[in-house]
Amino acid sequence: MTDKEAIIQLYRAENIAMVNRDIKQLNEILAPSMTLTHMTNYVQPKLEWLDQIQSEAMRYFSSQEVAIKEIRIDGDKASLIGQNQVQAKIWGGSVNTWPLEMKMYFAKQNGHWIITKQVASTY
Repeated sequence: MTDKEAIIQLYRAENIAMVNRDIKQLNEILAPSMTLTHMTNYVQPKLEWLDQIQSEAMRYFSSQEVAIKEIRIDGDKASLIGQNQVQAKIWGGSVNTWPLEMKMYFAKQNGHWIITKQVASTY
């Protein structure tokens, strides 16, 4: 598998794990120091995000991939922009579908890619 294929697979694996509430999988593919910057500009640490997925404070019902673009690989660092239609209920709100654009950052450690940072916006 090429590096490009590996980071695309990782992006897709995260989206599946979010919907399935697969905390074990998310914990494995996210760096310990990973942060997620939400559309509100709130920077959420990995463990807080995982706790909120597990408790359903953040409940993802579906994530339909629209596009993956701007894949950049530079040695052991990489990034991409993914666009998905994400149906979710966030922090007590109603169920909505967002055109979510996620700027993803990756690092290769011990021969494996992991997600190091995510920045969410809409497209």
